[in-house]
Amino acid sequence: MNIYNVIIAGGGGTRFWPLSRQEHPKQLLNLSGEDALINETIKRISSLSNKEKLFVVTNEKQVELLKETVGDMCEYTNILSEPSARNTSAAIGYAAFHIMKKHGDGIMCVYPADHYIKNDVEFNNILKKAIKVAQENEKLVTIGITPTFPSTGYGYINFDKSSEYKDIAYSVVEFVEKPNYGKAKSYVNSGKYVWNSGMFVWKVSKILEDFKRYLPKVYDNLEKLSEFIGTDKEQEKLQQIYPTIPSISIDYGVMERSNDVVVVPGDFGWNDVGSWDVLGAIYPTDAEGNTKRGETIAIDTKDCIVYSEDKLIATVGVEDLIVVSTEDAIMVCRKDKAQDVKKIVDKLKEKDSKKYL
Repeated sequence: MNIYNVIIAGGGGTRFWPLSRQEHPKQLLNLSGEDALINETIKRISSLSNKEKLFVVTNEKQVELLKETVGDMCEYTNILSEPSARNTSAAIGYAAFHIMKKHGDGIMCVYPADHYIKNDVEFNNILKKAIKVAQENEKLVTIGITPTFPSTGYGYINFDKSSEYKDIAYSVVEFVEKPNYGKAKSYVNSGKYVWNSGMFVWKVSKILEDFKRYLPKVYDNLEKLSEFIGTDKEQEKLQQIYPTIPSISIDYGVMERSNDVVVVPGDFGWNDVGSWDVLGAIYPTDAEGNTKRGETIAIDTKDCIVYSEDKLIATVGVEDLIVVSTEDAIMVCRKDKAQDVKKIVDKLKEKDSKKYL
């Protein structure tokens, strides 16, 4: 069966403000120092299939910058623009209908655009195992990350170790939201949990069948829209229909409801780069545990993240802080409050401070 890669790239990356903005979100940033995160994702999966079988779903406000960022690594006709954010189920369903209408059935691999992976070779080994399971079974396959510490920032997947499929996959018992530290520690110690990576593999026909079963309102709207895919009325109907689709995540809408979900565990140096406090997963730290980018001076400074885009940042006698400077904004917070940076974005929206969004 043909393999189709689908990258979900419509997020705003609000926890990476002020570097990440609505029209220049995290996935289009070069955080690693090598390339934009979305380009690293495209390169990582390029051996599976050619760019004609690569689809990217993004917000319509980001389309032009995305095209500029990816260049010739993607067919522009395969960039699917969302007129409004309707969560991951709508984005994935829209891509699935596109693939089915343009190419017919096949294996659909879904990836977030903004994850960081150290070991591309091992990642592709795990991905090929997941594809094999999806090809041979009517299963929804998710890739789980073998936890290396009791993270409270990730969701977890509880799996049945006795349900082994050819030393590859295991039946999923339940999806667990971000736990407190005590629960996270017990999950890691049990050996029965993996982190939820948000990466999926399935037959196009299988996921559409499950949309029809578990998310009929989402399915019905996308089916109406699919009648116009590839026609001169597609954009007009997209503007009319897409904003009416119920907003629901693929995890809650399908994965948590289906009995056909299996997980393929893997360990390939994964990090979702979800907030400033995990930047140390990409950059090496100094002897005092500091992660520094740009022009910085750190005196008596410990376990801090200091990121400067345009000016010198000097710190004295501080620890466990995040300090970020961009052309028009400065953000300072404690590392244990990194998840709350998105509250700044919420406050800016309340104040209608569009120039900072």
